[in-house]
Amino acid sequence: MIQTAQSGDTVKVHYSGRFESGEIFDSSAGAQPFEFELGCGQIIPGFENAILGMQTGAKKTVTIGHEEGYGEHDENLVFIMPITDLPDDLTPHIGMQLQLVDQEEHMLPAVITEILDDSITLDANHPLAGVTLVFDIERIEIVSKLILTT
Repeated sequence: MIQTAQSGDTVKVHYSGRFESGEIFDSSAGAQPFEFELGCGQIIPGFENAILGMQTGAKKTVTIGHEEGYGEHDENLVFIMPITDLPDDLTPHIGMQLQLVDQEEHMLPAVITEILDDSITLDANHPLAGVTLVFDIERIEIVSKLILTT
């Protein structure tokens, strides 16, 4: 019996993610297959939708726009902060990741994108926000299959 991946299934896949330019940003090559449960929101919607209905051993390439990826780049998540607000022992540099705390005390990772004499610019968007992604996917197996009984 041929099994196709459905919401609620735990599946294993190998994948390679790249930008439209061809530059690879992530891959499971040489590692264990990526295992996750479909329909639980553990991964970006476009990747999950690509797996739904795939059979074991099937391969496909999908292009995922930012709408089904990491969303739009949100300018409201870009902050300018006085450099004097940084701890005295911290030497900021472009690309440095800092942990911000929002008003509800949630941790918010942000990357320094600009340093001026008196301020720094922080971007709390996901690094892949606003980016179109291309994935080569191979469905390896269904680890556990959702079985509905009445």
